Amino acid sequence: MKISIDAPPDEQSARAIASALAEHLGQEVDLVVDGTPVASAGGSEYDDPVITDRERKLRDEIEEILSGGPERGHEKIEELGKLFVRDRLDRIFDEISYEDGTFARHTADEKLPADGLITGVGKIDGRTVFFAAHDYTVKAGSLGQMGVEKEIRLAERAVEAGAPILRLIDSTGARLNLDEREKGDTHMDRYRGGRMFYNQCIHSGQVPQIGVLYGPDIAGSAYTPVFCDYLIMVEEIAGMAIASPRVVEAVTGEQTTMQELGGPRVHARESGSADLVVEDEAAAAEAVRELLGYLPQRHDAELPTRSPETPTVNPKGLDTEIPEDPDEAYDVHSVIERLVDAGSFFELKPEFAPELVTGLGRIDGRPVGFVANQPAARSGAIFPDSAEKGAGFVWSCDAFGIPLVYLCDTPGFMVGSAVEREGVLQKGRKFIYATSNAQVPQICVITRKAYGAGIYAMAGPSFGPDATLALPSAEIAVMGPDAAIQALFAEQLEGMDGDERAEFVEMMRAEYDDHIDIRAQAAKMQVDELLPAGDLREQLAARLETLRDKRRTERDRYHGTVLF
Repeated sequence: MKISIDAPPDEQSARAIASALAEHLGQEVDLVVDGTPVASAGGSEYDDPVITDRERKLRDEIEEILSGGPERGHEKIEELGKLFVRDRLDRIFDEISYEDGTFARHTADEKLPADGLITGVGKIDGRTVFFAAHDYTVKAGSLGQMGVEKEIRLAERAVEAGAPILRLIDSTGARLNLDEREKGDTHMDRYRGGRMFYNQCIHSGQVPQIGVLYGPDIAGSAYTPVFCDYLIMVEEIAGMAIASPRVVEAVTGEQTTMQELGGPRVHARESGSADLVVEDEAAAAEAVRELLGYLPQRHDAELPTRSPETPTVNPKGLDTEIPEDPDEAYDVHSVIERLVDAGSFFELKPEFAPELVTGLGRIDGRPVGFVANQPAARSGAIFPDSAEKGAGFVWSCDAFGIPLVYLCDTPGFMVGSAVEREGVLQKGRKFIYATSNAQVPQICVITRKAYGAGIYAMAGPSFGPDATLALPSAEIAVMGPDAAIQALFAEQLEGMDGDERAEFVEMMRAEYDDHIDIRAQAAKMQVDELLPAGDLREQLAARLETLRDKRRTERDRYHGTVLF
């Protein structure tokens, strides 16, 4: 109810009048003088919720800031098919608890609401999450001095509070206006732009850092997304590169576009920098919420759990998925589908080095990381890119306490001059190193082929897994039968005719198979258990439950010398 009075009372009297009337009438009252509200009461659970003119003025200013940049900025995001940053936040968060730095740069000559970067804390499924989100309506989301300051404070407070950081990145990079810095200032000052990247580096592994890229990110600022633990890119509108197409042409003469230079497909398929590419902003919001459901609040916190669900496909039929012929292709996703809770597999980097499948799933409601050779892609051999992919995934799971299940079916590391030039040994050692040093529960399952050094990267017996399990289809050998026969009998084979050669190879194959019989290997305890494939899910669930309180071991060193 609005009540008008003729003479303006002082503030204290206005509060008293509004409060008394609200209590008497039992409803909200706005006291108005000459059409201007001077006090309000009765609008909340408190006895005297009076809003003064001074407070109302501040609230009006805040409301204006929350509306973002000028109209042309809003027109631009509509033209680009982007959401306004606050609508973006509403899609991801259940609620925003509070923000910091709303009035950053409020006194600037030019209108720069919140200095183009919104920072604060919100709730997702009841969990506290810190966020930094660029407002593209303000100078195309460019980073100004106070925006940098807000990001630095946000990150440091998140680590102190022990909560994940979500970065919604939609920025053209550093704001280059001369009025942004005083004489002598540089980007490398101790508490300026460089400090953001430093914090991301030292905070890595302390709390999860998730980045979502909504636009082209160029030059130094492109390190913000790649320093995140997990990066989601939005199809068509996202991109990142160390220089823009215009600069690339000026420096190298190459003519290119942003999508060709650093679009989602480039980073999903070729560089491996993107963990996931989604079709639109709705899918990005869903992916953030889903990914967070596998990650702890901080590195040493409990993993989030869900109610257990039975797999989509019967686990007891697992053996039907694995062909008798060791060289026949099959899709390892069909194996994973029989092991994980229904609909829980969240694959990461699905388009990069597809011969190795990495992703998060749940077994009996608990998060698990899967590293699986993919026989349907390049026979499941380990190439330089897949080695690097596996190393990064294992290291991330170890950082956040996520148990690992390796599904081994590989002919080993790829050979040849091409992969040697690509660094198969250099990158392969990263995979083996990560597996060796990870201290989360690790279970190696040999589903079929385990040839050569491939079993090293896949947490074979000598690499200290908590269990090595073998299915009846398993084959453990230094190399496959064809390669072994060629290595051992090359000279003899050269002197044989066609029929004699075929008969000899068949005889040697049979003898070789006797030597790699999995039952004989199980008899010598080269694996911990040989079990029916249909029992694998139950075995994994029981063993992971047993290993829930596995302790980490401190090693006497600063750190290893293999860098990821």
